[in-house]
Amino acid sequence: MMNWTIKRFDELTLDELYALLQLRNEVFIVEQNCVYNDLDGKDQPAWHLMANEEGKLVAYTRILPPGVSYTDPAIGRVVTSSLKRRSGLGRELMKRSIEVCEKFFGKISITLSAQVYLQSFYESLGFIVAGEEYLEDGIPHIKMSRKPSW
Repeated sequence: MMNWTIKRFDELTLDELYALLQLRNEVFIVEQNCVYNDLDGKDQPAWHLMANEEGKLVAYTRILPPGVSYTDPAIGRVVTSSLKRRSGLGRELMKRSIEVCEKFFGKISITLSAQVYLQSFYESLGFIVAGEEYLEDGIPHIKMSRKPSW
């Protein structure tokens, strides 16, 4: 059974912090062979949405308040364990992330920086391209925005 939790940085246990950093490191640094500074100072003001199954973190996003990365709230560090890909968990993670944004920040636009190969996935969730393609840590990205659902 999937156990979902949402916590502020100062509410995270040391084990939760270690697990989320470990998952981000496994996917974004090791799997994608991308050297970058994951510890960017944005974890502290963020909400951390985590999905655990059988005591193991299998999916995670970082939800940033308006003004931290963009004028709008932002969803970032979207990650699912390699063992859970193509299971629908990523879609569930994003739907829950959008709900969290609306709960904490109201019905306003949400912004994210998507890896280009995931553009159609985010479009299926209501996001639209909001800028030109750019390289972030050597990986093609595109800014995307989702208008509020009324």
